[in-house]
Amino acid sequence: MNTLLQDVRYALRQLRKSPGFALAVALTLALSVGVATAVFCVFDAAILRPLPYTHPGRIFAVTTFSRSGYLQPNSWPAFQDERAQAHAFTALAGYISFFKATVETPGGNAVLLHTVNTSSNFFAVFGIKPVLGRTFLPEEEQAGKNDVAVLGYDTWERYFDGDKGILNRTVKLDGRAYTVVGIMPAGFRFPLELQDGIYTPLHIESYAWMTSRNNHWLRTVARLKDGVTTEQAQADLSRVFDNLSHAYPDTDAGRTVQLAPLAENVIGQSKGPLWTLLCAVLAVLAIGCVNVAGLLLARGVKREQEMGLRAAIGAGRARVMRQLLTEGLLLAVLGAAGGVFVAWATLGLMRVFLIHALARGAEIHLDWSMLAAALAISAATSILASLYPALRLSGIDPNRVLKTGGSVGAGRGQHGVRAGLVVTQVALTLVLLAVSGLLIRVVMHYRHVDLGFDPSRILAVQLNYSPARYESRDVIADFYRPLLDRITHLPTVRAAGVIDIVPIESWGSNSDIHISGQPPNPPNEEVLSEERVVSAGYFDVFQIQLHHGRALSPALDRPENHPPTVVVNEAFVKKFIPSGLDPTAQRIDSFGKDEANWPRIIGVTGGVRQDIFSPPLAEHDSLMDQFPLKERSNYLNGYWLVVRSDGDPRFLIPAIRSALHEVDSTASFENPRTMTEIVTDVLVFERMESWLFGIFAGLAVALALVGLYGLVSHEVEQARRDIGIRMALGATRSRVVSAVMRRVAWMLGAGAVLGLVLTVAVRKIIGMVIYFDPQNEAAGFLLLAALLVTAGLLAALIPARRAASIDPMQALRIE
Repeated sequence: MNTLLQDVRYALRQLRKSPGFALAVALTLALSVGVATAVFCVFDAAILRPLPYTHPGRIFAVTTFSRSGYLQPNSWPAFQDERAQAHAFTALAGYISFFKATVETPGGNAVLLHTVNTSSNFFAVFGIKPVLGRTFLPEEEQAGKNDVAVLGYDTWERYFDGDKGILNRTVKLDGRAYTVVGIMPAGFRFPLELQDGIYTPLHIESYAWMTSRNNHWLRTVARLKDGVTTEQAQADLSRVFDNLSHAYPDTDAGRTVQLAPLAENVIGQSKGPLWTLLCAVLAVLAIGCVNVAGLLLARGVKREQEMGLRAAIGAGRARVMRQLLTEGLLLAVLGAAGGVFVAWATLGLMRVFLIHALARGAEIHLDWSMLAAALAISAATSILASLYPALRLSGIDPNRVLKTGGSVGAGRGQHGVRAGLVVTQVALTLVLLAVSGLLIRVVMHYRHVDLGFDPSRILAVQLNYSPARYESRDVIADFYRPLLDRITHLPTVRAAGVIDIVPIESWGSNSDIHISGQPPNPPNEEVLSEERVVSAGYFDVFQIQLHHGRALSPALDRPENHPPTVVVNEAFVKKFIPSGLDPTAQRIDSFGKDEANWPRIIGVTGGVRQDIFSPPLAEHDSLMDQFPLKERSNYLNGYWLVVRSDGDPRFLIPAIRSALHEVDSTASFENPRTMTEIVTDVLVFERMESWLFGIFAGLAVALALVGLYGLVSHEVEQARRDIGIRMALGATRSRVVSAVMRRVAWMLGAGAVLGLVLTVAVRKIIGMVIYFDPQNEAAGFLLLAALLVTAGLLAALIPARRAASIDPMQALRIE
């Protein structure tokens, strides 16, 4: 302990004598360790941490596919058959989570909350008991008994003040009374991205489309029985699907099923990018480690005489190493302290991305385990960086050091080591720059891609009213029409309309389509068209041009008119209607066997993107006014109000909110966004990746340039006597600068070549974030390499010019 305390005191004195060196090392460690810790927090929460359920390894997502192989949820009748016939599970449950409900809280406020509508055995899948009350009973799947609710813990605390008396009392969801029968414990959520949730049994009786085998909307999760393997469960479900295929060939033939651990399903497509981010941050950490090693190596050369003298008076190799490693650990503590702050700040900046981009994004925070990890990473980085300088200095021959006057560090071997460190930094930096450039280009491409409309002037807000309020009324006449009339008369409003699914949200509804009179669709293959329900004003808001025929009209397209009418886009015409045929003379016979209900195409419009990553898909749009009066209150809820303005549409928000409350004071007005913001939100994961890689690349460039500057400065300082002799013998300043810059150019060139080779070599890892073709990207990569080399040469120019300004007589006199 005495020698340890002595080492610590001596290390502190050394760091006080060299505050610039200590600050440079601590800052390098803080930046590299901080961003690494932040990404480790994300990786731990999103991938490593077990799901918050009982024995989560036994819980599986049941993913079903259509006969064509695309993802297709279950129908309610098929799910009932699967639950009855499958034997490998303790519970097989269905749920739907895209509905929301206006909830009246005890304080008299109406809030819009997410609802998860489930089968009665839903909670049995997760093995979590409520903290109060109970979950659903089997009979509560039946109509008349299913008006019960279980509150999520966050919902109970935030909107019901954590009142235990809420149990067995009624709350109104969309104007309908539900009895609260249970409160789930803190931390339980499903789906995991759900923050404020209410769980209710499915109300199949409220929507006729839910009961059809042709309508696929129900997602499924299951818990395996003890002793049953994944392979056995997969075989069991495949057997059930084969049975259904034979029993219902028109609807279930060719459908397949796949079991996947729920943890993998939750991670989804983010797993590859997260692994790539981890590799990127490890590269940053390696650059930081190399930079610290270079600084310590340079400092070690200056201390060769000191270490030689210590060895000469009896210090053993272990004693010298312990002293140097103690100094490294002190630097690690300083770096860890700064790293914790950098990690906290980075996570704070990332949080806006994480909550939207990852299912468990809200769970990501800096906890004690991550603080310990930051300290461990900092210590490991510092020790690794200190190890080579410590080994080299502890093995110095004191006789040689004292005889040479401290010029050992100028040997060829040391030049090679320091050059290797710079080459490594430049290579890793170029890889990060290449990936960052690719990601930024992709994000910029999709932010400026042709969407089929100009998003900058459009405001979108989802509307939710209480269906019970309009059960015996016409929701179009009493809610939508007065609301649209008020909004269209607001100043700066050009048009207002309604649509069930706003464009660019990357999800929607589709159905099989067949044009009457055309050859049958290929067997065992769905031929799909997106379907949307709109008001007439929607086309004016998005400025969708009518190319042929006429537009939808409330006056002409009424529910009592037969046949019903639709307008289609150009992609629909190209996909379904042979060249030469008039689209407006065609009818769609895929909507039912009653010929009177075959929709007639009355117009062809331009297309808008339903998914930002794909060109417009085939789409047919029907008018909301064509819904039968008795179905409107349930079917037309949760639609999007869209408004086009002459100016910034956000200025319309207060006036639109006021107009809504004038029409229906109980209707919710949720999170109005411009279409530009919706596009930005859809690209949230891509933006986060480009943002993080941009930070990593910028940090890597800064560290590499600082390391290069320090290396050249150090070599100039070490070669001061040699440079003085050369200049005394006639070398010009330009030749001295040229000699220094040639060595720097060699290091930068080698690093750039190695970086390009490494980028191509790890393209499979990079491909988890973004695919690229090395041949197509060669010009861009070479440009980045040239810019990095140029920046490195500029960084080295200052110490090179300093070398040329050495006074030969002064350099020789000092020696």
